[in-house]
Amino acid sequence: MFSRIINGLEEAIIAGLLAAMTLLVFFEVVLRFGFNTGFMWTQELTLHLSFWMVLFGVSYGIKVGSHIGVDALVKILPPMVRRIVTGIAVVACLAYCAIFIKGAWVYLSMMHTIGIELEDMPIPKWVAHSVIVIGMVMIALRLLQLLWEIITGKTDSFNLFDEAKESMHLAEETKSSTTNHGGDSA
Repeated sequence: MFSRIINGLEEAIIAGLLAAMTLLVFFEVVLRFGFNTGFMWTQELTLHLSFWMVLFGVSYGIKVGSHIGVDALVKILPPMVRRIVTGIAVVACLAYCAIFIKGAWVYLSMMHTIGIELEDMPIPKWVAHSVIVIGMVMIALRLLQLLWEIITGKTDSFNLFDEAKESMHLAEETKSSTTNHGGDSA
């Protein structure tokens, strides 16, 4: 239940951020090139929206297995050793997240205390940059889910995107498509 809520929320946020960025850039281009005007704040807002999308996207990428990794050595290990190595890697990633979250919390606390706003918008900097903590917590949650799957034996490695396998699949599809179309025209 909790996982479904997080998944839906994460996907909705990413879609909303992407839509907002696309519309914002489109309207800014129309204003600048069509009417020789524009808004000062659109570039800063687009930058912050993309920053939010990247951190939510990293978390989502862990969930769906869209990250690319070098796992040739890990793949040749026996399954139990692969689980142990992957578990150690996940724990190291969680340690990195914890360090990053702590540092981000200190940074955001200072920004809140100082009261600095963004350059072009009247938004407190700590609010705009709060995604550092939110995004890293989301990444940590995904890593904890992965660690649980490793511990329970549901997986033995990171769910990484296999670029070589996908390339071979696309090459076979292209070859098959070319052969089929070539046979139709003869």
